[in-house]
Amino acid sequence: MSCELRAGKEILFARSWLLKARSQNQHYYPDMEVKIDTKEKFAVVTPIRPELSDNIAAKLAETCTAQLQKEVKNVVLNLSEVAIVQESAADILSDLQQKFYDNNASFVICCLQPAVETAFEKMELLELLNITPTESEAWDIVQMEEIERELLDGDDMEFENNG
Repeated sequence: MSCELRAGKEILFARSWLLKARSQNQHYYPDMEVKIDTKEKFAVVTPIRPELSDNIAAKLAETCTAQLQKEVKNVVLNLSEVAIVQESAADILSDLQQKFYDNNASFVICCLQPAVETAFEKMELLELLNITPTESEAWDIVQMEEIERELLDGDDMEFENNG
């Protein structure tokens, strides 16, 4: 396939996706190769390229970290489109998850392809990362963690009032 034909197909994809996305509160960032769907309590960030390299993971980390400055801080990272992940990229995701939890926000990864799950397991990250099989389960985790944070914040205030 020629470069011009491939570029034309990517432009058509972006245009058709943008038309659909406008009605669903989704955003497509072609320079970052992700789409972002903002919900009430979290944003779903989905890389659209099949390989998660360290460069793309670094851009993804910037995008997700920027979410910490917004009203909706929690992120669900949907990796359904990713078939290959570099080890350095997986390390970036691990660091990113820790950064979210350090900032009182949730970071859940979902929808792993079997090869990506195997790669995470070989890197001994599968048990460290907050991973769910489906996006719906990731939503549940975020909402449970939100409730937990609200309860803990309430306990802190009650303790300060009684102390």
